[in-house]
Amino acid sequence: MPLRLSCTQVAVQVCQRFVSYSSFVTGVPFCVYRLLFMFSIDACFQSALFRFILLTVPTIVVQKHEYTLLLGVMITHGNMVATTAVVMTVIPNLGSKDVYMAYLPLAHVFEMAAESVMLTAGCAIGYSSILTLTDSSSKIKKGTRGDANVLKPTLLAAVPAIIDRIRDGVVKKVDDKGGLVKNLFHFAYQRRLTAVKGSWLGAWGLEKLVWETIVFKKIRAALGGKLRYMLCGGAPLSKDSQNFINICMGATTGQAYGLTETFAGATFSEWYDHKVGRVGPPLPCSYIKLVSWEEGGYLTSDKPMPRGEIVVGGFSVTAGYFKNQEKTDEVFKVDEHGMRWFYTGDIGQCHPDGCLEIIDRKKDIVKLQHGEYVSLGKVEAALSSCDYVDNIMVYADPFYSYCVALVVACNHSLEKWAQQAGVEYKDFPDMCNKHETVTEVLQSISKVAKATKLVKSEIPAKIKLLPDPWTPESGLVTNALKIKREQLKAKFKDDLQKLYA
Repeated sequence: MPLRLSCTQVAVQVCQRFVSYSSFVTGVPFCVYRLLFMFSIDACFQSALFRFILLTVPTIVVQKHEYTLLLGVMITHGNMVATTAVVMTVIPNLGSKDVYMAYLPLAHVFEMAAESVMLTAGCAIGYSSILTLTDSSSKIKKGTRGDANVLKPTLLAAVPAIIDRIRDGVVKKVDDKGGLVKNLFHFAYQRRLTAVKGSWLGAWGLEKLVWETIVFKKIRAALGGKLRYMLCGGAPLSKDSQNFINICMGATTGQAYGLTETFAGATFSEWYDHKVGRVGPPLPCSYIKLVSWEEGGYLTSDKPMPRGEIVVGGFSVTAGYFKNQEKTDEVFKVDEHGMRWFYTGDIGQCHPDGCLEIIDRKKDIVKLQHGEYVSLGKVEAALSSCDYVDNIMVYADPFYSYCVALVVACNHSLEKWAQQAGVEYKDFPDMCNKHETVTEVLQSISKVAKATKLVKSEIPAKIKLLPDPWTPESGLVTNALKIKREQLKAKFKDDLQKLYA
């Protein structure tokens, strides 16, 4: 087990760097805070000043969109220091030699927390965007290099949608070359995957070095070739995507779990933990407990692992919602010991080694006509690995016994299939409306669903193929590319009704 630094010592250093933030928020000149620290010999006075800065000054109000309700989350300096200080002790050898690429919106708490860590650790930061990240990004002129290839970052934060795009881009390039290149890549990938899963029959030692030199080195150049750590958060990352990035990019891909209400701080996977599908143990600043949800069938007494709603406590839990005491009282609770807890609405299970795994979400669960429960988010995460799916929203009407789905079709994969199948079409929207195209995609989705062990009631019985991608500009997905379910339901209301007709 690696030795961690003292979180208390790191927190003091972080707090001193956040003093300048206090000057901005409170209106007190920065020099006043500076003088108080420099000339105060009394440690008790310094401690009181720290407490004032950390606990009583709401520094940032983040607007969080939850369905149709806008909620302002009040984040204090203490919340920021708590998450920043402990994450600095989790990422190995974090320092001034690292280069971090920032491309997610700073309004997203995941990016805000990541940049807070990088600034405190003294890392260089290069600013990019989702549309200019790699050589194949949509806003990069063909033949020129993307931002990652120029900056060559060592650290990167990503959401699952971005990692899926990187994976799809790699697969697309390999498939386009075909022949020996394609066969060699898939053989090398399977050999390394066998090893990553723990088998001694996989590619280790010299064979691993050969595959990394011949096959994977060129793929890693897409992100600069120097990436050593990638952190994924914001939504569950599929096991296949995590394995793919670990092998092809040669960087440890960890998962973290947190929310705006906890300033992104709850759990963080250890850098040496290569198991996939988990989000790690609680951060040193956080406490995690599971509360039974009997209606959904998730109990802390479940075997082999306890399951229930995830509740987060500790110093990273925020002050509540701005001018919304009713909503604050609903999800923020204080126990008899004075500990502040936030009820996340996410369902998790605890592994024997203390690591948490996200398995469901209360708000995404729909009860069908015959009593079966369908977890929309779980189904969407499973089906997003289908080659024909660029994005997907599963919809379930409680008055019916099956679910349906809106599917944004993957242009490249479907055009390749149409060429092989001899399907004639005028343009891509025309191809998406053809019966044989819908049948092909539905069959592929069903195969993926069975491979991921979804039950019959969770597999969409009908789908609507959509040719146009969902973008933040359209208002159908967030800046982190998570779907906005209510907006999608409103926009495609007629299509959903036809699927149930």
